[in-house]
Amino acid sequence: MEITCMNLWQVIKSVLAAMLGVQSNKVRERDFTEGSPAAFIIVGIVIAVIFVLLLYGIVQWVLASHH
Repeated sequence: MEITCMNLWQVIKSVLAAMLGVQSNKVRERDFTEGSPAAFIIVGIVIAVIFVLLLYGIVQWVLASHH
């Protein structure tokens, strides 16, 4: 079995799937064997911050449109 490094797109897709709870066992096993913990942590934090900012922006837009 050849161990290769995961690219950024694979890490992003894996983090999104894990956040949504739809990640397969095969992908999770690949993450643990090929992925870097630091990459998953950084991408997870960035995606969480983007999600919170997106929600904040939507709420501000909805509140502003009702005044």
